[in-house]
Amino acid sequence: MSDLGHVLVLAGGLSYEREVSLRSGRRVSEVLRAAGIDVEARDTDASLVPSILADPPDAVFVTLHGGAGEDGAIRSVLELLDVPYVGADPDACRVAFDKPTAKAVVRSVGLRTPSSITLPKETFHDLGATAVLERIVDQLRLPLFVKPARGGSALGASIVRTAEELPAAMVGCFAYGDIALIERYVEGVEVAVSVVDVGDGPVALPAVEIVPDEGVYDYAARYTAGHTEFFAPARLSPAAAAACAETAVTAHTALGLRDISRTDLIVDATDTPYFLEVNVAPGMTETSLLPMAAEAAGQDLGDLCRALLQNAANRPRTNLANR
Repeated sequence: MSDLGHVLVLAGGLSYEREVSLRSGRRVSEVLRAAGIDVEARDTDASLVPSILADPPDAVFVTLHGGAGEDGAIRSVLELLDVPYVGADPDACRVAFDKPTAKAVVRSVGLRTPSSITLPKETFHDLGATAVLERIVDQLRLPLFVKPARGGSALGASIVRTAEELPAAMVGCFAYGDIALIERYVEGVEVAVSVVDVGDGPVALPAVEIVPDEGVYDYAARYTAGHTEFFAPARLSPAAAAACAETAVTAHTALGLRDISRTDLIVDATDTPYFLEVNVAPGMTETSLLPMAAEAAGQDLGDLCRALLQNAANRPRTNLANR
């Protein structure tokens, strides 16, 4: 049993990923209750702050995906309320949530990441979409991968294999954000490596290999049971598996993350991992990758979540005025 009194699980929010967040919150609440923890699950609405002030939880587990859940906003409010929580602090979240910035940070510490360009929607209006897209194809070369610079769950993301597909991909991307990240598509094995730290330093869980039925790990493939085949641990050579683990821990550390993260990678034909992005609030649903990785490592998900909450509760508080 834990010496935690009661904990709060935050789920829902108003992002495009609300439904996934609710599913993550339900799963975390269930495994924590099974582990003997008194759990309260709440959405983020006007009653949240008064509720916390009236009955402060010992710690908060944030399962909000996208938007305020990962850009540091909710965590800033939790710090204002002096409530400990699992996960990265607001500053680290802001860096990790912006994919181009995260790519620049990990590249600066020697990790490989696909060549890319970041462009806001206004650029296409001002300079002419046709001319800009032609230069993108000339410089980055096909195939490409287009996705919003912020956000998750593959919303607005697509593979571009011909120049004719690029305009539609950009339109789809801009439906979910005003800034597009266009990067060279690396052919290879898609894996996700979760990193956890319960007080003894960040440790990589076994990589999970992702094999979507339709060849693309889109929203439906992520959250519909049976649409994707997973291998945990991934079918990688020992050298590639070790390289993926090292890459994920290096990214976690370089980005200033803590407690929990998930790094998405592509392993090419030479067993070289390429950093794609990092998630500071990994999905915790029945089809999510971190729970699969924990199971592959022989860890009970409830025990892991309880340990993360206990570590957060024991962490020295930071005085915002002295940051």
